[in-house]
Amino acid sequence: MTKLRGEGIAELVIAWQESHGRNHLPWQQTRDPYKVWLSEIMLQQTQVATVLEYYARFLARFPDVAALAQASQDEVMGLWSGLGYYTRARNLHRCAQQVVVKHGGVFPQTAEILVTLPGIGRSTAGAIAAFCFSQRVPILDANVRRVLTRLLGFENDLASVRNERLLWSEADTLLPNKNLATAMPRYTQGLMDLGASVCTPRSPACGICPLVSRCEAFERGHPERYPVKTRKLARRSESWQLVILRDAVGKVWLQRRPSSGIWAGMYCVPVFADMGSAQTFIAPLCAAPGVSCSDLQPFLHVLTHRDLHLHPILISGELPSEPGEDGAWLGADDWPSVGLPAPIRKLLDSTQPQLW
Repeated sequence: MTKLRGEGIAELVIAWQESHGRNHLPWQQTRDPYKVWLSEIMLQQTQVATVLEYYARFLARFPDVAALAQASQDEVMGLWSGLGYYTRARNLHRCAQQVVVKHGGVFPQTAEILVTLPGIGRSTAGAIAAFCFSQRVPILDANVRRVLTRLLGFENDLASVRNERLLWSEADTLLPNKNLATAMPRYTQGLMDLGASVCTPRSPACGICPLVSRCEAFERGHPERYPVKTRKLARRSESWQLVILRDAVGKVWLQRRPSSGIWAGMYCVPVFADMGSAQTFIAPLCAAPGVSCSDLQPFLHVLTHRDLHLHPILISGELPSEPGEDGAWLGADDWPSVGLPAPIRKLLDSTQPQLW
């Protein structure tokens, strides 16, 4: 795209956002970096409708960064449970602690410093800096990357780090140059809104796009070919045995997952990667008097790049006081406070009636 063709893009985006963009969301009514940061982390790979409930719940419990920093990890994970991508919650907690310890409880005002905090990548740092401090910095989340590659006719393969850097540079040239106090938040939000509602991955609504007269991809007749990224992570499948241990009073044995990997640091029923290991664990339990064992319906849980085939086994009755390590017997009233992965919480809820 020539320099001339890029002129006026920011003005078009700003005018469109003011009249047609999203202006009603709770995090748009504030320049408090804590609230904006919280929304940006929650919105990563998660729809707005889902985030709204969690956002309100988090702010009710943790109204500022100091309150979040002082909370236990279990409480943070408990509130996050069901939102998915749990690394975000762990980094959220670590970031709050660093803001308090290293920055006196005040969020840094530049993207260059924000990006040094846990869980804040370059695009998230840019969004916080633009929304809260009107810093003239670009963002490149998935929606904005799609809008800009189509607008620019950017055909370079974004699997290459070099090409990704080049797109960042191109994004920088399109930024507003005046009235930054109002222009930067509006422009940044406008690009996000265009990607979410107009410049969609499939069947983009080019006829109502404010940038259609400047869009290289539209002129070439194939906007859906952008962005170009050839390298994709291969999907993997795993089969897990889930052992639900329920004692005579209805409590379930839950133990903390390892600090890395799927559901890291969260509480879960005992997990085994193969039936042999599971049988070694459950055989003596099922052989004890007063204990019943039954296989439950297997089900599939889909992660971003992994398919988990889950095979639950329910064991209930007079069980040992400590059937495993790093765990505890917890009743249904305790589950929300310890952060259960969503499929585990649903599984436990679905088997609860079998107690009575």
